Amino acid sequence: MARYIVAAVVFWCLATVPLFADYLDQTYLITLTTRIMIFALAAVTLDFILGVGGLVSLGHAAFIGIGAYTVALFSLYGVSELLIILPFAVAASGLFAFLTGALALRTRGINFIMITLAFAQMLFFGTTSFSALGGDDGFSLPMRSRILGIPALDSALGLFWISFAFLALAYVLFQLLSLSSFGRALDAFKQNREKMESLGVDRWRLQLRAYVISGAVCAIAGVLLANLTGFVSPSSIAWQRSGDLVIMSVVGGQGTIIGAIIGAVGFLGLEEYLSHYIEYWRLILGPIAIVIALLLNVTFWSSRRHG
Repeated sequence: MARYIVAAVVFWCLATVPLFADYLDQTYLITLTTRIMIFALAAVTLDFILGVGGLVSLGHAAFIGIGAYTVALFSLYGVSELLIILPFAVAASGLFAFLTGALALRTRGINFIMITLAFAQMLFFGTTSFSALGGDDGFSLPMRSRILGIPALDSALGLFWISFAFLALAYVLFQLLSLSSFGRALDAFKQNREKMESLGVDRWRLQLRAYVISGAVCAIAGVLLANLTGFVSPSSIAWQRSGDLVIMSVVGGQGTIIGAIIGAVGFLGLEEYLSHYIEYWRLILGPIAIVIALLLNVTFWSSRRHG
């Protein structure tokens, strides 16, 4: 119950940002919060396989890139309808997750981490040589996506509420999945793999299904990010972006789903603040994230022992 109360408070705070931005006459807060919600959506998808399933992926940014490049690719042909772009982005990302996950999940531990990183880097280098979309220089979108022909994403406020809606839906989806028999089986494999295998449960099929769902939904974040920035480049697929998502999930409390959103708010909020005052802000942000993650893990295991 406490987790749901925290989730309600977090979403209420996000929903009131436009009011505070208007009151303080700081409209940039709307754009900043939209960016945070987009990456929170991506972090939620990663938290499901990392926190619930115990799969540490360093290639999750690939799914963001697939979603972003789908928007750019359709724009080459003059297609800007979100209801057309979104299904293609989700399907393409899901297919990529299936093909790469089918191989990566034959391994475990550090091998799985490195294989997911390798696949993401393959996609990264592939986009740098994609001259039709600017290659390494990136590609500027001619316009933002439309919804049934309506330019709902053209305004900062419109994009804010659409991102908010997708984040809320993603939270509900992965919260339900984590509480279902499917999610509990994933968690059981993380806790005791040998026992689950002795019961005849197919680990590969179970984790592959989770990996595909996670990757497919993550593409939505890429579609929204492309519309927010109006620009697509290989940097969205860089391994550093995947590392940021892992930090967001771990810092917020992995496996809680809402923790990924809290982690994204804290990480990107701190990033925004430090980058205004310190050139090498990552040297400060990194140790802070490590300390917070260690404190949260100590608190979590302490509560498990006394619970």
